[in-house]
Amino acid sequence: MRMDITLKVECEDGNKEENDDAVENGESSGNNGEHDETFELGDSSDESDASSVDSKEELLDNLDLVLDQFSDPFDDDVDDNVDDVDWNPEVTPRKKKRTGLSSVSPSPAKSSRTASPASVQSKKGKGRKSKVSRSLPFSISEDKWKSADEPDIEPNQPIFRPRLTPGVQLVSNASCSPLQYFELFFSKSVMRTILENSNTYGAMRQKGTKKPWEDISVKDFKRFLAMVIYMGLLKCFQMTDYWRKSDIYSLPYPAKVMSGRTFNRICAALHLSDPKVDAENDAKKGTPEYDRLCRIKPLYQDIRDACRASFHPFQNISIDERMVASKARHGLKQYMKNKPTKWGYKLFVLADSLCGYTWDFFIYEGKMNLEQSKGISYDSVMILANARLLGSGYKLFVDNFYTSPKLFRDLLAKKIWACGTVRANRIGHSKTVAPRGNIRWFREDDLLFVEWKDKRDVLMCSTFHKAFNGDTIKRNVKGADGVWAIQDFTVPAAVLDYNKHMGGVDLSDALIGYYTVLHKTRKWYRSFFYHFVDIAVVNAFILHQQMAKMKNQKPLTQKLFREALVRELAGTGPEYTSDRTEPACSTDSHLPKYIRGHSTFGRRKCKMCIHKTPVMCETCEVHLCFVPNRQCYSEWHKSGRCDESDTE
Repeated sequence: MRMDITLKVECEDGNKEENDDAVENGESSGNNGEHDETFELGDSSDESDASSVDSKEELLDNLDLVLDQFSDPFDDDVDDNVDDVDWNPEVTPRKKKRTGLSSVSPSPAKSSRTASPASVQSKKGKGRKSKVSRSLPFSISEDKWKSADEPDIEPNQPIFRPRLTPGVQLVSNASCSPLQYFELFFSKSVMRTILENSNTYGAMRQKGTKKPWEDISVKDFKRFLAMVIYMGLLKCFQMTDYWRKSDIYSLPYPAKVMSGRTFNRICAALHLSDPKVDAENDAKKGTPEYDRLCRIKPLYQDIRDACRASFHPFQNISIDERMVASKARHGLKQYMKNKPTKWGYKLFVLADSLCGYTWDFFIYEGKMNLEQSKGISYDSVMILANARLLGSGYKLFVDNFYTSPKLFRDLLAKKIWACGTVRANRIGHSKTVAPRGNIRWFREDDLLFVEWKDKRDVLMCSTFHKAFNGDTIKRNVKGADGVWAIQDFTVPAAVLDYNKHMGGVDLSDALIGYYTVLHKTRKWYRSFFYHFVDIAVVNAFILHQQMAKMKNQKPLTQKLFREALVRELAGTGPEYTSDRTEPACSTDSHLPKYIRGHSTFGRRKCKMCIHKTPVMCETCEVHLCFVPNRQCYSEWHKSGRCDESDTE
């Protein structure tokens, strides 16, 4: 018994603008947005002896499959938007109930659609639901591909007209210290805002206790930043190890900058936003007015503005994702299995391809409004590649998460040229047998699609490249006789430029990763604070490099730059030696005094022993026991260590 069923589905979109896009992308053929798709579901002849009950059950399963494909246009795995821009997979895959129908039907389905080779179902894994593939913006056939021998018309090259002069936006003959570069991002006004909010939050936490809250000063906060950056240079497994006085962990510098108790007090009170605004925002949870980034908004916006104001990118720029490592239980946390940092907060970053300067970024908050969004891969590029701030004539490089014909055409309308890798299923690509180095291409209006055979197929899309310019690349190849030899292979210019200019964000990530200040914290917004410090330090270092290059001087390494910055923030550098007067080591001038004017109140741990004492040296500012059975005060000054100070 053979049963053929034809199901015709008509999809009509009344929006004229979307209809025009659909026509332009090849999704409609003269029907003003109507799109007819016909599927034939049938049983093969070798199963003709099956019972009618089994046939009806299989028919119902097939009908459920087709209806499910068209009933949820915003499925987590595939988005069937007519705009054909959101082709990225879900960041955190979700398990779904299986319908009992495998992705490869026991009776092969026949389809009346022949214009879209991308509609071939994936055969990976059993039990997956097969999805209706997106219509391509143009029809693809094997006849459309051309070989490298066929000439290609070179497109018009972009005329570079940036809004500002590319490079550092400072006076060329200016001489700045590492601290001055850093204060371009953490200015005095930014620090004052953080201190106001932190002191308010600290007073709220301290309310109802016997000990009143002592406000954090600007000097204390700078020393705190110095210790945070210092911890990126010298790693210890626990925070307390920096102040331990054992033989192994005897680090004198942290105690000179600030005590461990003061550092922990500032850590606990660190707050970036106004607590009153936070309370008002928390009351809006569950409503569209709720702001998920409220607790980092002041510093978040200040850092973004400072990054854009201090530097202007050169012609080649790149956009990519960045992960801030965290496993906190928070809705902003994402999982990306193909990234080195799999768990954390995801940022979309635009960086200069030449030096890795982070020019702009934004934090991914989750799925956007589906009615206004065209997919995160499209929207993120359009947000960051702002022609009003950048200018025109830029060359943007992106990976296959972002590349789509619609995105590249819209960027070209803004006079921003683009180049990127393409996923094979997005252009209906099918693998063909060809020798290594083989090139084939086709052009669709302003878009060039190139396939290059390396170890794997490399697919590129570009709006400013020619298919082939005669370039070659060297590869180490094992011959038939088993001997390895260097051979030259032809390569498209788009591949060479992509490999050269795509690594802007990766370079920035590497510079951050060498001496990152990020460490575990109980509050999710403090992870962003530490990452903003990383961005500020690395961008300040890049500004130092660029200024040194302009003056034909040798720049500092990042390690030396960070060391100089720590000394300046802590007030222990050469710039402060003239202002500081070291006390003379004389027991005659070192007088004891009570810490709080009382013999039992305000006791602190003795510098020489494990006991607590209410007495300290007035000159050394060191807490020492001064009782008959513990003469720590005398032993300290006799040992010659009176030049050490430990301000608690």
